[in-house]
This record gives sequence, structure tokens and C-alpha cells, in this order.
Amino acid sequence: MNNYQFPKGFLWGGATAANQMEGGFDEGNKGLNIADVLPGGKERLNILQSPGFNFEIDREKYSYPNHEGIDFYHRYKEDIALFAEMGFKVFRMSIAWTRIFPNGNELEANKEGLAFYDRVFDELHKHGIEPVVTISHYEMPVNLVKEYGGWRNREVVTFFERYVNAIFNRYKNKVKYWMTFNEINSGLIMPIMGLGFAIHKEEDKYQPTFQAYHHQFVASAIAVKACHEIIPDAQIGCMILYAPVYSYDSNPENVMYALQEERFFNYFCADVQVRGEYPAFIKRFFKEHNIELDIREGDLELIKEGTVDYIGLSYYMSRTEKKEKSDLENAQGNLIGGVKNPFLKASDWGWEIDPVGLRIGLNQLYDRYQVPLFVVENGLGAYDKVEEDGSINDDYRIDYLRDHIRAMGESIEDGVELMGYTTWGCIDMVSMSSGEYSKRYGFIYVDKHDVGSGTLARKKKKSFFWYKDVIETNGEKL
Repeated sequence: MNNYQFPKGFLWGGATAANQMEGGFDEGNKGLNIADVLPGGKERLNILQSPGFNFEIDREKYSYPNHEGIDFYHRYKEDIALFAEMGFKVFRMSIAWTRIFPNGNELEANKEGLAFYDRVFDELHKHGIEPVVTISHYEMPVNLVKEYGGWRNREVVTFFERYVNAIFNRYKNKVKYWMTFNEINSGLIMPIMGLGFAIHKEEDKYQPTFQAYHHQFVASAIAVKACHEIIPDAQIGCMILYAPVYSYDSNPENVMYALQEERFFNYFCADVQVRGEYPAFIKRFFKEHNIELDIREGDLELIKEGTVDYIGLSYYMSRTEKKEKSDLENAQGNLIGGVKNPFLKASDWGWEIDPVGLRIGLNQLYDRYQVPLFVVENGLGAYDKVEEDGSINDDYRIDYLRDHIRAMGESIEDGVELMGYTTWGCIDMVSMSSGEYSKRYGFIYVDKHDVGSGTLARKKKKSFFWYKDVIETNGEKL
């Protein structure tokens, strides 16, 4: 028997992103976003940041799996019915900014884009599922990148404000859970996706990066205040990529280095969005790196007033750090670096698996902020095999999720206020990091492959029925 109990009303569900699943990239008057010019393949992020890349589609050189995704744009009713069969209480999704404002800087919203999400939200509610909407999930309009330089440009704040006001007013009776920027701290490791601009090796990366962050923080505060005014009964959170940082050993130099890395990556963005002010450690960093932000009158007061209601987080791995490390010690597969942890196994893609790290992380976040937490991404990317009888026996995924859900249960017993859990990629879709279909996370198999073949037919995996049981029993049989 478990030593914990998930609270009544716990928000069980699954999570996706528009750019990885919708498809229909040029339908409904939609404009191009960053993901639409992101080629398929493991080098996609490097290509996007290569000198001379013009943010245009070149089908002679590249394939673009995001253009079709898994065709949720046309198949959303079928997929939502499957989510309902599993018993989802919530479905985390994102709105594609370029479906609402195709170029990002229009004065009027695109009626076809607005109507599409009306249909999706209505279908969710028909099945008793609450949408949890990410406002910006690696979806910046290409026009704002090319013409304005992404979030480096203050004007983008105005365009974002127009966007959030349009969707809050349109969906105020349909969406009660919102998040501002997906994995906002990811801009520290891949600014092209999180901040809308590329940094090349010869450039000063700090000044433009943190100026862009300041603009995002202002935009986030504007969104929070607008949400509270337009939809008083809604909750709006931030969303961070969270990975506890362990010291490689008890050497004080390594312990201090791990602490600095943890504060910089895990807490900087959350401190500003939850506490409403820049933390002391980042002010020292600015001073030591000669960073001088252009902060306009009223910005800091706005950030203080526009703090979020909860923290949404993704958790896939922990991170182990050492101040001085060799190439042989690097954890090559880990998305956020570090050195190999000898106590952990890794996934097919080299991501270290650490369910206890989720409990550690939830306790760390709640101790620091004392606001509700919401695990909105967690899952195992793996190769799935369709057996001759059509079954997909993904016991490895069940084991992974069971261990992480148990860790959440333990954190609740520790005193953490946890709102809910949405597994990443509840239905197979295009991988953001590698552009592959073969890196599968879902409870629902989609017949689509890296070479482009497949029928897009949906098939239930073994984990589909397991997760259905978890939701029905509110985690009691784990």
C-alpha cells in the first residue's frame, strides 16, 4: 500500500504542443512560426542557429515533419475521444500564436484561427475535459524574428499583449488554466526557441539574452494582470524546465558550483515570475559580466504586480555537476548537460532516469516559493514496437511513469501542494529536440515514421489501459 494519497480533484491528464502535433501549418490563414522552418533530424537546432540561416522553408535540402505533425488539426475529435476514454481531467495544449496573428504584428486577430480553437475547446468540454493552455510554446512568428529580432526588441511586448488580450477575451468562458511561456528558462540553453534569436560563437551572448528575458518578464506580468482582470476565476502560471542539480562529490568547490548552476538555471526565471523581482545572485552575475539592462520606468513595479498563481514544470532528468570536467565525464545525452551520474540508468536517447529527483525537485520548489505546483511534462521517449498481433507492450514506459507518479505521491506526503500531472506526449508526435517520430512518448501510437511513411492511424498501447486505471483510482493502486 502507498503511504500517500493524491488529493481529491487532482488534475490528471496529458500534455502536447501545437507545433508538434497540429499540422495544417499553412491552413486557416496561419502564418509561419519558428517550428515551421525547423528541419527534421537531430541537427535541427544547430541548423536553425547556423550563420546565414534565413528562416525560410527549403524543401530541396530539408524535410519538415512539423508541417503535418500528427494532423490534430483535422483529427482533434478522434484524439480527444481517446483522451476522454482514458479519463483525462485536463488536457494541456498550446495555442499557435501564428494561427491568431499570422505575422505577429497585425492589428486584428485571424478569425479562422480563433474559430479553430473554439472547436477544440468545445470538444474538450463535451467530454468533461478542462483545457490547460500554454500561451507561447516555441511558437514565435517568423516575421517577429526576421523583422524585429525576437524578444530582444521591446516592440514584441506590445504584439504579445495584443495576442493575449485577444485570446483571453475570446476564450474567457472556455479556459480556466493558463501558462505564459513554455520552459521559459530553456532560452538559457537554446535561445532560438525560447527567445526568438540565434547566438553565434563570436557574439556577446549575455547582453542580448538577458535583455530579451527582461522583455519576456514584462510580457508575462502583462499577461498575468490581463488574465486576472478578464477572467477573474482563472489561474495563470509560469512554466519552467526543472532539473535538480547534484554535486558530483562532497568537494566544496563542486558543491558550490552545483549550487550556482541550480540557481542560475532553475530559479532565475521563477524568482522573477513568482517573487516579482530579480534575485541577488543574478544581479551579481550582471555586474560581473557588464550586463546593463534597459529597464523602463514602471517595469519593475509591473513585474512585482504581475506574479503568477502557480508554477508549471517539466521534469525529465536531474543533472550532476563538477567544476572541472573532461569530455569523457560529460553526460552527452542529457539535454541540459552535466556529467554522468554513476547511479542512474539512461533512456534510449541518453536522458538519465531519476524518479527520486522529481521528489527532490518538488520539495525544493515548494520550500522556496510556497505556491501550488503542477507537473505539466514528464515522460519517457522510447522506441516502440508493434507486435504481429498489433499490440504495443510498453512496460518500460509504465515502469517509468509509475516510479515518477509514486515520487509525486511522496512529495504530497512531504507537504508539497501539487495541483496535477500531465504526461508529456500523451499521444505520439514529432520530437522537438530531434524532429523524429520514432522518439515516442504516448499512450496512443500514431502510425507515422521518420521517413515520412505511415497512415496516421491511432492505436492504443498497453500503457493506455494502465494510465486509465491510475486516473480511475486516483493513483491508489500504484
